Amino acid sequence: MSTVILEVKNLKKYFKDIKAVDNISFNVHRGSLFAFLGQNGAGKSTTIKMITTLLQKDMGNVYLNGLDDEGYIREKIGVVFQENVLDDLLTVKENLLLRGTFYLKEKELVHKRYNELVEFLDLKDIENQRFKTLSGGQKRRVEIARALFSNPELLILDEPTTGLDPETRVVVWKVIEQLRKEHGITVFLTTHYMEEAANADYVVIIHKGKIVAEGTPSILKNEYSKDYFKLIPIDKDVLIKYLEKSGRAYKKVADQYFIEIKNTKDAINLIMEIKDNIKTFEVAKGTLDDVFVNVVGEQHV
Repeated sequence: MSTVILEVKNLKKYFKDIKAVDNISFNVHRGSLFAFLGQNGAGKSTTIKMITTLLQKDMGNVYLNGLDDEGYIREKIGVVFQENVLDDLLTVKENLLLRGTFYLKEKELVHKRYNELVEFLDLKDIENQRFKTLSGGQKRRVEIARALFSNPELLILDEPTTGLDPETRVVVWKVIEQLRKEHGITVFLTTHYMEEAANADYVVIIHKGKIVAEGTPSILKNEYSKDYFKLIPIDKDVLIKYLEKSGRAYKKVADQYFIEIKNTKDAINLIMEIKDNIKTFEVAKGTLDDVFVNVVGEQHV
């Protein structure tokens, strides 16, 4: 069996003169956490709609397990949309059993799958509550249950933790990791939280319909971000004079100075050179936030 579960090849979608998705290609490997990043309007949602057959593509192909078959794709992909899609007035149980009939014909199989999901996602205590009365985190868990009813091989999560408090985000991510480890589900993620994307096996960044960067988080950080020596000086004028003379690249944020460094040895050398003018300091590693800002920023130049 191929390690590639999803292949997107030369995908295009135009809306009149707007190139929403402009000839993009990428692979998603089986069992991986794949992060698809971009600003609002970059083409993420349009791409997802074409992958899931909700939107007709103008050109290109989407292969799932090597098959470009819309019926097969709909059967094997589960989607948790950014906005909740379940009925506010129905209970959790009513919602999920109703959705279950879309995927399974026999009533016994629907109830069997429902019970499996209730246990896995710890929904027993809330199954008789109306959906609208649930907390944000509870709604996310129920939406994930809905998406899992068809027992999909690929789960698409469109900004699954947006609007949730930090504690609830942790709970949702525990569920996602459990799905990958215990059930082998491949996860396709879009998110605005770069710390979530930093845990991905592979990252693709899209901007104005085009892929502008891709790779593992470590490769992207090495290529598009820098490590910084972050300090507050005793005398800023003395520090600026040193920086200008040495030619070191830096930026100033409030009263802090971020000086680019190549590695640990370079940081030690810097400390030795300015040790008498340091009030506080720390070494800040490059992040995926830096990558995103630098990559997307470059496209505006």
